[in-house]
Amino acid sequence: MESAIPSHLQTARSRHRRVPDDYAPPYPSFVARHKPAVKRVIMAYFGVQVRGAATPAVAAALAEIAARFAADNGPTHWDRAEYVDQAGFTNVVSVAYWDDAARFDAWFSSAREGWTGGQGSGVGRFIEVLRPHVERYETLFSSPDRAEGVAVLADAMSGEVQEHAYWGGMRDRIPLSQTDAMAPGGEPRAIREGGRIRIVAHDNLCLIRSGQDWSDTEASERRMYLDDVEPVLREGMDFLRDDGLAVGCYANRYMRVVDATGKPNEKSYGQSWWKSLAALERWAESHPTHVKIFGAAMKYLSTLGPSAKLRLYHEVTVAAADEQFFEYRDCHPKTGMLAGVSL
Repeated sequence: MESAIPSHLQTARSRHRRVPDDYAPPYPSFVARHKPAVKRVIMAYFGVQVRGAATPAVAAALAEIAARFAADNGPTHWDRAEYVDQAGFTNVVSVAYWDDAARFDAWFSSAREGWTGGQGSGVGRFIEVLRPHVERYETLFSSPDRAEGVAVLADAMSGEVQEHAYWGGMRDRIPLSQTDAMAPGGEPRAIREGGRIRIVAHDNLCLIRSGQDWSDTEASERRMYLDDVEPVLREGMDFLRDDGLAVGCYANRYMRVVDATGKPNEKSYGQSWWKSLAALERWAESHPTHVKIFGAAMKYLSTLGPSAKLRLYHEVTVAAADEQFFEYRDCHPKTGMLAGVSL
């Protein structure tokens, strides 16, 4: 059984794992493996926001960003999802991934200016970027044969890994956790630049993208997931969306993945910004909303066993202060990291 931390990122520990060396997880899970030459990855969220249903201006914005993604130095992979937020606004978010910082830097300046530098487009727009070193993030997959998100950039999937299926596994999979508590430092603040609002967050901000794919399920399993598990998941996601600040969650989006035409896929994911990895861990381990999610998921998986076709994954990043970029234009004040400041 492999360690989730690749051998070239392993170091002498000054901080211990939450499990003993002979721990054996009760079911298999897998992580993405990048080539050792990859030093950092880039996760760039480009959002468009409008009150009510999507408009022609939204469609034009989505076509614009898709064309930029297809241009020179564009991302290796991108996908798109949408949701209705707590203020009743439709948000469509295109998230793009690079594993070459020089390519991203060559691409980003004009893309940023085109996305948030314009005047009066009739829609809100935002950019949220993390560019973590590989020591600062982890992935986890229930199946090794279908990558999502940043893992699409990886060279391969691991074999079965040890650090999962226990509280604390998420932290133990992040290479930096071997020597660093990854504690947050400072508070978010806003900087106005004309019509733009930049948010300068703080050291060790945490991002999670946690996804579900039920496209391979057959009728009875699909009903079980959509009737018994998904409503409980949605309840927890809505709590974080509406009241997450009280538990350290700046913003949460529970999104349905869509194709290039806007048609929903049988995939979803929650994406949320957290004060710290510790705050995310506390919610996951002890908050009633996540305890219900965990209970529903365990009942589902224990009922179906190895025959379950539902695919689950996540990616978790703890970003240094100089690895973050947040910018908003014409967005309501509860959008993304705007919710973490007083405007």
